[in-house]
Amino acid sequence: MVKKSYWIVLLLVFLVGLDWYIRAPDARSRQLSSAIEAQASQELKDYPYQFKVLKVSGDTAYLSTPRSFEVPAFWALAALFPDIDTKNANNLAFIAAEQRLGRVQAEAHAIVLAQPGVKEVAWELDREWLKRHFIEVPAK
Repeated sequence: MVKKSYWIVLLLVFLVGLDWYIRAPDARSRQLSSAIEAQASQELKDYPYQFKVLKVSGDTAYLSTPRSFEVPAFWALAALFPDIDTKNANNLAFIAAEQRLGRVQAEAHAIVLAQPGVKEVAWELDREWLKRHFIEVPAK
């Protein structure tokens, strides 16, 4: 019985390690995400969505975003700010939330772009965040 438990625990540890290895961003991505945290304005720090660098390829950093052409901003804003009527494009609170998202997104972009070795920042849809907030994610 002890031997069987040993192998089960070993298998679980291996699977957790494998999952971490597959999902975990590389050191450069973590460094750039830390730069966002360290250099962010109070508005960006307080924003309910935390932008992060998902991966780095060459001199391009891929920055997470909760919106894209496939996922309209109002879907993400509805999850971020449930008290706002996001179905009414003329709602002043919705317009303000949309502008705020644009500002914090631009700030995160500028912080990453200013880091040494980064010449380009590309946006990548944060599919995991969207799924956690029950937002339909388009197929890749």
